[in-house]
This record gives sequence, C-alpha cells and structure tokens, in this order.
Amino acid sequence: MLGAQPPRIHRTVRWLRDFPTEDLYALYYVSKALRLCGEPVRRDLADRILAQRLADGSFGTIDVYVEVPSEFESTFMATELMATLDAAENVETTIDWLLRHQNSDGGFGAYRRSNLRSTFHAIASLRNLGYPVKSLDGTVTFVRSCEQSSGGFSVVPTSSTSYMEDTYCGVLTLDILGQRCMYPEETASRILKSQNSNGGFRRSVELGISTFEDTYFALAALQKLGRLKTLSES
Repeated sequence: MLGAQPPRIHRTVRWLRDFPTEDLYALYYVSKALRLCGEPVRRDLADRILAQRLADGSFGTIDVYVEVPSEFESTFMATELMATLDAAENVETTIDWLLRHQNSDGGFGAYRRSNLRSTFHAIASLRNLGYPVKSLDGTVTFVRSCEQSSGGFSVVPTSSTSYMEDTYCGVLTLDILGQRCMYPEETASRILKSQNSNGGFRRSVELGISTFEDTYFALAALQKLGRLKTLSES
C-alpha cells in the first residue's frame, strides 16, 4: 500500500513455501502473502479449502472465542481464497447460510445480535461469492448507525468507543456496498491521531502500542478514504 518493495523477498517466499498449511488460517495467510510477493496461488488449495465447508455451507462454527474477530471470519477467508482460485462450487449454500444471519436491523451476527465486525465479514463473503450486496439497503443503514460524527466507527450503534478494527470494518463495508463515509475528514484525522512516534498505529486514539494488525487496518482505511498518498508523502 505504501509502494515499498519488501526487502530480500526471495527469502520471504521460501519461508512461506515451507510453512505448514494444515488449517484454514494458515492456508489463507500463506496464500495471501504469496500473492503480495508476486507468486501464484497453487490450484490444489481449492480442494483443500472446499473440503472444510460444512453441510450448511459455512466454514467453521459460529460459537467462536472472544479473541476471534467474528463468527464469519473463517467463511470470509475461505470465500476470498475461492474467489482467487475461481473455485465457485455450490456457492448458493454458503450464500443462504450467510443471509440467514442477517438481522432485522440490517446488520449480521449470530443469535440475532448484529455487530460491525460480523457484518463486514458477512458482506465481504457475499461479495466474494458473487452476491449483489449493493441491494442490501438495510445493511447500509446499520453501518451508518455505527458511524460517529467525530470520526471512526463503533462495533455496535450503542457504543461510543471507536477502535481501529471497527473503523476499518466500517469504511470497507461501506465501500463494498458502494457507499462512502459521511465524515471522511474526521475519520481520516482520527486514524492519523492513532499513529505512534515509531510510525506504526495503535488500536485507539487514547492509548496502545503499535501493532502490525492495527497499522494494516489504518492504512487500508486511509487508502479507501483517499488519504494514503498524503501519509506516504509526509
């Protein structure tokens, strides 16, 4: 995103090629990293990914640990790899499973409880499967209800806390739905205020150490907001 070539990229490729891919998370991150290194994703991965799909069309359980971003994250990973490999087999089953978890407020979440992180992974998964997500007007309304006039997004409409992952999910979900932030300057400013002196980004404006994850969330959101070029030149 910053236009910088990774150093000694051949060593990174070799390390990725040797990394054991025994579960969906490893398959996803190794494949994504190899693509970023300019390497092709192996076609044989498609069968390994599809083999992990359950009878209801999902990938993994909705009863996830609190550390997991959302109950649809594994399905998002699988559908992104499927789209990359053009492995569109029986996608209707997975689409139906995802749509069954859309709630009356337009958001997505298990047990009728919507949140922005689950909504992002569900919408991105549906997009990966070729579903016309821009028709989901109710989802736009839910995401808007999480947007804050001071900048950023909260995980649910009733929260005032804006974490970096929620702002990332809000900005990218609106983009997938063909929408834009109502407060782009305020959101970009809030993200930039979360940058630490070492160049990395923390989870919130108030406190936190720099992490690779939060830095990725910040850069991806700034890119969608059209502010990444400004950051690169600063």
